[in-house]
Amino acid sequence: MKILAIDTSNQPLSVAVMDNDQLLAETTLTTHRKHAEFLMPVIEDLVQKSALTPNDLDRIVVASGPGSYTGIRMATTAAKTLASTLQIELVTVSSLLTLALNVSTSKSLINPIFDARNQNMFTGLYRWENGVMTAVIADQHTNLNDWLTKLADVKEPITILGETAPFLDAFSKQFGNQLQVADNLMGVPNAAKLGLYGAKLRPVSDIDAVVPRYLRLTKAEADWKKDHPGEDARNYVEKI
Repeated sequence: MKILAIDTSNQPLSVAVMDNDQLLAETTLTTHRKHAEFLMPVIEDLVQKSALTPNDLDRIVVASGPGSYTGIRMATTAAKTLASTLQIELVTVSSLLTLALNVSTSKSLINPIFDARNQNMFTGLYRWENGVMTAVIADQHTNLNDWLTKLADVKEPITILGETAPFLDAFSKQFGNQLQVADNLMGVPNAAKLGLYGAKLRPVSDIDAVVPRYLRLTKAEADWKKDHPGEDARNYVEKI
């Protein structure tokens, strides 16, 4: 199975081309957020360097959020467009789970973190179970204090990774020696691991129905709700 894996959930851009469990080509960029400018050229370059054409691809695996509004919208739109045009399978994976894949140990709970500013975060809690990354606490947008309250009963080792710097003191105070802090390299998403994991998952049944997993209202949605109090939010359609 030829797989194209894409993650532009935050500042890093990571794209990989796989042949089953073999990595053919991969690019990861961390120095900019110009995903609209770089994503499609990177995909084209990697497919070509893999001695493939787009028509050789069988499946696209995309990290569909949460994360940067622009980043996850860009990856999801590109993945949907390619999957629909090429008439191939599309698999979506949580961007937080994608980051958690960097922790290979099965002995620790895994807590990926994206900084959402002002002591807020996108986060979730995971563990490996029989070779499958399983959510212990579902992905969410939450405040640091609320999240630490949810983790109050955790007695196992816990590994945090990602954009941890704004939250490190609070985690260290609560968990002490239980806490393991992954190095900076493990905080960068790895599209090859995303592709390998996504190869085992069931593809979506309706490509057109796939949307980014924002996990919080966009500014446009928040403004719409403010201007339409009491109205059914399902009538809202974000134009992107």
